[in-house]
Amino acid sequence: MGVEEEFLLVERRSRAPVGRAAGVIEAASGRLGPLVQPEFFTAQVESCTSPTSSTAVLRAELAWLRAELVRAARAQDCLLVGTGTPVIPPERPLTVTPDERYRRMAVRFASAVAGHDQPVCGCHVHIGVSSRAQALDLANRLRPWLPALQALSANSPFDRGRDTGHASWRAVEHARWPTVGPAPFLDEAAYERIAHDLVRCGALLDRRMIYWYARPSEHVPTLEIRVADVNARLDTVVLLAALVRGLAGVLLPERDEGRPAPFLECGRLREAHRLAALHGLDGGWGLDPVGGAHVPVWDMLDRLRERAEPGLAAAGDLLLVDTLLDRLRAEGGGAARQRAARARRGRLADVVDSLAAATAAA
Repeated sequence: MGVEEEFLLVERRSRAPVGRAAGVIEAASGRLGPLVQPEFFTAQVESCTSPTSSTAVLRAELAWLRAELVRAARAQDCLLVGTGTPVIPPERPLTVTPDERYRRMAVRFASAVAGHDQPVCGCHVHIGVSSRAQALDLANRLRPWLPALQALSANSPFDRGRDTGHASWRAVEHARWPTVGPAPFLDEAAYERIAHDLVRCGALLDRRMIYWYARPSEHVPTLEIRVADVNARLDTVVLLAALVRGLAGVLLPERDEGRPAPFLECGRLREAHRLAALHGLDGGWGLDPVGGAHVPVWDMLDRLRERAEPGLAAAGDLLLVDTLLDRLRAEGGGAARQRAARARRGRLADVVDSLAAATAAA
């Protein structure tokens, strides 16, 4: 498994997004090399872990990457912030990273860029697979569980100065881009046909713009889960990765056993994701995309943990996951913590400061 985290850079005094990624990456690249990369906007940076089968190693590398980026950001007089959308609006329009591919995307998909001031930051979990066919089969089997993982990781209630009423406003803003949403139910032949057609007709610039919530990577042998907001607390990221890997450990063998993947009604699945983005962990209810019943979101997570238990036990992650789930249940998700930070004094700057402190604390 591996994890990619997209972070926002904010100016130290105003706490507004600031386009200093080039300096941050230059300052960090001596130690991090290709593990730190630019993102679409110059107010964002991305870190990428190395592949590992150990949750402890994953956590240690994530903490190291964050520490190096925090130091590099400090040298550029800015803060590294783990949030899905900007809490405070930028003081001037943000700029797209000077990369040929990003510039072409900005021109062709101008409506998605939304005035060059809307960065969104996600957390992507990669699970190693042996083939594209295996990746797609795993994606099909993971579809019922991704709304619960989306609720677990929701961490973007504020957007440019306002409370959006959502737990994950990133999910709403990211959906401006083509293909963002639940992955279709596909085998390898159907995937190749659809990917080819999307690029050929101009709906996408290239295959890397397939932004489904679960997609085969085009450059490494993994299935990439793209449903989560970036989170300031490292515990949430580790929990997310462990649960995805635990589920994969249970679901992957089902293909060899001849057990069919569940086929879900598309409208119901989209509604389950909509509710996850709206409520996160704190709205009480979610939608079971299999049975169609409204159920408490923590019941959904308890079912997910039960389903993943054999995979978690095999990986040695069961006690860790139970501990982190109990902590999350007691302390609330990222969206609730952001709102609590504002409620203390009514200041959005306090929200940014709390996010920056939690990001650096890792």
